[in-house]
Amino acid sequence: MSKSMARVKAALEAAGLPSRVLEMGAETRTAEQAAEAAGCALDQIAKSIIFRGEASGHVVLFLTAGGNRVDPAKASIVAGQALGKADADLVRRETGFAIGGVAPIGHLSPIRAYFDPRLMEFDTVWAAAGTPRHIFAIASADLLRASGAMVADFTL
Repeated sequence: MSKSMARVKAALEAAGLPSRVLEMGAETRTAEQAAEAAGCALDQIAKSIIFRGEASGHVVLFLTAGGNRVDPAKASIVAGQALGKADADLVRRETGFAIGGVAPIGHLSPIRAYFDPRLMEFDTVWAAAGTPRHIFAIASADLLRASGAMVADFTL
């Protein structure tokens, strides 16, 4: 098991949640790929969208429904700072995950996170489990709690 996936499983267990991670036969790098692999609606995929805080220099995580897009202007207001593109090195250094497998939990460092209210419309959502081929199902309320995210309006 990869170190990344092990951190996700440990974070689920620490939150008192089942740590059942599924390996998919195909990549799940995109929300569309993940939804197809999980057999769920696109918006049931909790995408981990990472920006770089221009003032802090640290990553900011936006957990977004699969069919939604983050509005950079709204996201900057929510985060209280201008946001820019987070490069792959910064993402890996602060989250411990490679782009395409960034999980909403199990990060190397504490991360400010925001949660798309659309995800709360589903009993169960699916998220990346630290690799481009592994995902896990979780109750949306449990994901909100385990991620430490704040519900906010930041989508187009």
